[in-house]
Amino acid sequence: MNNYIQKVTEMLTRNSRISIIVNRTFTVVLGFYLFTTYISAQNSSDIPLPENLVQGYPRLYITNAEKKDLQKTIKKEAWAKNVLAGLHDEVDEHVERHVSDSEWMVSRLQMYWKTKSTNIYINGVDYSHADGEAPVPTVRFTGSRNSATPYAKPKLEDIQPYMDDPRGLYLPNKTKEGHPFEWAEQSETGNIIVSINEDIIGLARDAAFLYWLENDENFAKFAYDIFHTYMEGMSYRSEPIDLLNGHIQTLVGFTHFQVIHERALREVSILYDFLHGYIEANHPENIAMYDKTIKRWTDQVIKNGVPQNNWNLHQANIILKAAMVLQDDENYEDKKGREYYINYILNVTSARQWSLSKFIDYGYDESNGVWNECPSYSLGVTSSLTEFIRDFDNTFDHNILPYTPVMSKAVKMMPQYLFPNNQIVAFGDSYYGPISTEAIGDMIRIAQKNGDDELEEDFTGLYRLFAKDNEQSGKNSGRKDKSISSFFAAKPLVLNPKYKQHDIKDYITQTFNAPSVSWHVQRMGTGTNGMMASLNGSLGNHMHANGINMELYGKGFVQGADPGKGANYLQPIYLEYYSQFPAHNTVMVDGASSYTEMLSYHGFDVLGEYPKSEQKDGFYEGITYSEVYFLEPETQSDQSRLVGIVKTGETTGYYIDVFRSKKQRKGDKFHDYYYHNLGQSMQVMDVGGNPLKLTEIEEMAFAGGHLYALDYMWDKKSVKLEEDYQAEWKIDMPEGEDDVFMNLWMKGTEGREVFSIKSPPNKAFKNNHGLPYEVDEEPYLTFAARQHGPAWEKPFVSVYEPFTSAEGKSIEKISGFDDENGNTEFVGLNIIHKSGREDMVFSSGNHKKVNYKAMSSDATYTLVGIEKNGDWVVFIGNGKEVSAKGYTILASEIGNVVLELKQGELLLNNEVPVSIRHKNLEKKFDTGTLRKIVIE
Repeated sequence: MNNYIQKVTEMLTRNSRISIIVNRTFTVVLGFYLFTTYISAQNSSDIPLPENLVQGYPRLYITNAEKKDLQKTIKKEAWAKNVLAGLHDEVDEHVERHVSDSEWMVSRLQMYWKTKSTNIYINGVDYSHADGEAPVPTVRFTGSRNSATPYAKPKLEDIQPYMDDPRGLYLPNKTKEGHPFEWAEQSETGNIIVSINEDIIGLARDAAFLYWLENDENFAKFAYDIFHTYMEGMSYRSEPIDLLNGHIQTLVGFTHFQVIHERALREVSILYDFLHGYIEANHPENIAMYDKTIKRWTDQVIKNGVPQNNWNLHQANIILKAAMVLQDDENYEDKKGREYYINYILNVTSARQWSLSKFIDYGYDESNGVWNECPSYSLGVTSSLTEFIRDFDNTFDHNILPYTPVMSKAVKMMPQYLFPNNQIVAFGDSYYGPISTEAIGDMIRIAQKNGDDELEEDFTGLYRLFAKDNEQSGKNSGRKDKSISSFFAAKPLVLNPKYKQHDIKDYITQTFNAPSVSWHVQRMGTGTNGMMASLNGSLGNHMHANGINMELYGKGFVQGADPGKGANYLQPIYLEYYSQFPAHNTVMVDGASSYTEMLSYHGFDVLGEYPKSEQKDGFYEGITYSEVYFLEPETQSDQSRLVGIVKTGETTGYYIDVFRSKKQRKGDKFHDYYYHNLGQSMQVMDVGGNPLKLTEIEEMAFAGGHLYALDYMWDKKSVKLEEDYQAEWKIDMPEGEDDVFMNLWMKGTEGREVFSIKSPPNKAFKNNHGLPYEVDEEPYLTFAARQHGPAWEKPFVSVYEPFTSAEGKSIEKISGFDDENGNTEFVGLNIIHKSGREDMVFSSGNHKKVNYKAMSSDATYTLVGIEKNGDWVVFIGNGKEVSAKGYTILASEIGNVVLELKQGELLLNNEVPVSIRHKNLEKKFDTGTLRKIVIE
């Protein structure tokens, strides 16, 4: 440890020789240097901090010793000149005005100018009132946790000076023609108050930097007047009180309902850092007050919040900035200075702020690298953490990646989120889009800096898969922002040309199971003709109440897409529709299925899958399947979903979906199967392609004691029938391009009713991703099937086939068949293809032997596929005995088996020991990957 401290200390004394590019990390790094160093003394797993922290100011982005280097960079580099010019463009006019009118900008801060209130009261998520009186104006609290508001943030020149009126805030109403200004109740103004203050503080921050760089005291005076007014006002403010004494009391900060949005503390800290020299020279009597205020504010961020998700990381970022502008512990009577807060973030776990190690241990599944939130949030956390590790290493010359071994696995698993079109799965509060290469690039930078060739080659090969154009250094890369941080941006990534692109199969497997977030995926191929089905439950954070939800891919698009979150988390449409069962591709029971969204604990159990999760070879590649079980808690219902993919050719294939659902205590009223698909049009037809005669209905609604979600859906039409039926969606592409379709065939049964529905728009697609219509503005076309009574012996049995107008459908006919022995928990399908192939599908809800013609099966799922040329395959999912094509396969235990006849040769893949009988011969086989066998 002493050697390490000496090394870091020596490095710190070399600051004048550290390039400006590296030192730009000082801000975040000092954050991550928090992140890994001071954790000095508590136990052997702690990462020690250097003993000699940087003294003097500034210290976050840069130090005084490095000013000349920065000035040289600005003089030499065009991009740096542009950044500096951009800062002056934003600030100069205000500084010039301030010389003659020092009240103009200060008066536009949102303060309690007249009332000078010290105590804030809130009603849950909304502002209530304030009381108490300080000797100076105090900082105004924001209007609501809910950012949605009919009012707009006015331009600076339109803000009333010293605005503190009992009528509220004078703001433009963006919902009225001409956006007239009117008085608005503070609780209805969303986050406009904090946003105005952050804008003004941002101008002061930039002015403080320009003063430090160019030594023009007009900039310092402008920055100081804003800073002092704000900080003195904050020094008298107390913690807001929730009159409801509810959950919000554990989240609230000094300016906002959520401590993760205390951005003002972060920006004030940067401002203070650059202005500190001016304050020491001109207003040293106020430093103790400023420091005390920053400490109180930081303590509030530590005290409140949510530790078990990305909040912990966001709070740490804020705390670290604040901590680094404080003096050392020894300079404060309570001994709570820089070292104290750095150590707190890294090593101390309290109720709502966890140490870094606990945060990582809690959130990541060490076996597969999955973070326990929905995909968008998971990828964001991984990118943030790799950035911290990289910045820490750059500034302190200490690689902490070995202390966080799960991070390599977390970055490598990112491609598992991808559909064949390279868009991530988007269950929960996620969006469809590509994975960011930032985390992969961070791993390369860390490897390059530490001379780890193996690590560099590993991640360069992955990086090239998703950023093929980033081979060059790119002088303009990351230089377009005209902000302070632009001066300190990391050096552009340069890839080593000797490390070539890897195969996507190195990172993506045919099946992948992530039990920590109740997610299972099965896929085949990439690109337009790839296929993929993603199932998710509701386990982890930012999840929805969606039962066993399914996303389906077809012909270049995630057609059966999740709808996204629709609005912010406090909007009724999010709470009542987008996060609820009817918005998803799932089954709802009695119109009542629901449970807590956001942080949810309702996952499914994976009962069977083929091939095994993360298996890369040795299996039959033309078939996948999964079976999951879910206990729907609201109605105490058993639900099982079996989903299979069958690839029948290079461009053809289909999905099988068997969904069983029943209440444990009986008394089932109905079970509703929902499926939403992209497209401008949808048809509901009989098997001959004739439109079904649907009539408008009112029964599928909140009325009757059902979910509010049903009232967000409209144009509902239905028909009752027992025959088979189908639905078809069309993505009408521009002229000259093939239209894209999804066809759904569903087996009819007694007690069945089908619906055509329009649902609220899908909000999960950003920039539409090549879709030919405004997906986020148009109704999401929805099909529903209702089974009156239980849906276990009469399950929802579906076949999905994506196809294009040029290719047409590859399936010619689908029909059902029953077990000749009368097993009521069995369904069978006969699928005939235009190519001459014929598939027989057996699906059983129990392990009773079933018979059909010359075939028998004791398995959850059996598929017998027969090609026109005589080749065939028998697939057995969770089975013990199957007879087909003259062969009887007997397993010693329930398991998965594939027997294939191809060009006259037998091939076998068996995950359990089997005996195979053919004619008068029988032979035993131990478990093994796909290989040729002979039965003699």
